[in-house]
Amino acid sequence: MGKGGSLSDGVLKKILLSYTYVAIWIFLSFTVIVYNKYILDKKMYNWPFPISLTMIHMSFCATLAVLVIKVFKLVEPVTMSWDLYFSSVVPIGALYSLSLWLSNSAYIYLSVSFIQMLKALMPVAVYSIGVLFKKEGFKSDTMMNMVSISLGVGIAAYGEARFDTWGVILQLGAVAFEATRLVMIQILLTSKGITLNPITSLYYVAPCCLAFLFLPWIFVEYPILRETSSFHFDFVIFGTNSLCAFALNLAVFLLVGKTSALTMNVAGVVKDWLLIAFSWSVIKDTVTPINLFGYGLAFLGVGYYNHSKLQALKAKEAQKKAAQTDEEAGRLLEETDAKRSESEN
Repeated sequence: MGKGGSLSDGVLKKILLSYTYVAIWIFLSFTVIVYNKYILDKKMYNWPFPISLTMIHMSFCATLAVLVIKVFKLVEPVTMSWDLYFSSVVPIGALYSLSLWLSNSAYIYLSVSFIQMLKALMPVAVYSIGVLFKKEGFKSDTMMNMVSISLGVGIAAYGEARFDTWGVILQLGAVAFEATRLVMIQILLTSKGITLNPITSLYYVAPCCLAFLFLPWIFVEYPILRETSSFHFDFVIFGTNSLCAFALNLAVFLLVGKTSALTMNVAGVVKDWLLIAFSWSVIKDTVTPINLFGYGLAFLGVGYYNHSKLQALKAKEAQKKAAQTDEEAGRLLEETDAKRSESEN
């Protein structure tokens, strides 16, 4: 078909690959959430030990990361001093461990669908903490958007059939710690020119998570597990669960690296609706019309927030290109003037 045909084929291939990355991420994220719910829920597998489950995940991921980096040398480690490690990675690891601990704990008390609705507060938490740490500028229209998202989640909570105060506190705490972690990554690592892919991130962060989780585990869950002599570690259940968690970390890197963070946000909305439908139809969780109305309102707010971020990013890129064009034009003008001066002399 010629040049036009090959261009169309290339565009089509790029679109198909993007959809493939999105589908892989949605599948793995969906699987990890449902799998964790299955393990932790007292009505299902009935192993309500969120700290232990998180530590199993971190141990598995850290081991694989060490094998990939140190043994098989498939990924180059990031050069990092001990001072930078303790001042930057350790605080991020502490926040990550708290976020995972609390989010996994919430599955014991709340339905999968309601947890996804509460997670819609993530942009609110990230923006608020960003303003607090002066990484984001305060804008009244953005704050009104955050209020609309919060209102939507509040309505969804009001209509929740299985509302549990402790479960909501745990999930909101997980959102707060995760949002703080994301802001801290920008402040402590990105601003210093350090970027970690999922393998190097797990290599450095997972051991920190294990260290921080060990203390509460010793006092909270270990005494109960020690007395539960009937429990036998199921390598199939916990092995496949941990493998899914590790694969999800890779899928996040693949999706953001090959598409964009905005694509991941849009895919996240699709995943949330799928989880709500699954929770209602398969797990038989009650989803009320008020739930859906509230989450729909929050969803519109999140969609508008993502659109605003995209427009701001486009404007910034356009401004950067315009500055580069002006710089090149100025340089050409200087070269022309120099040549004219030489010819006159």
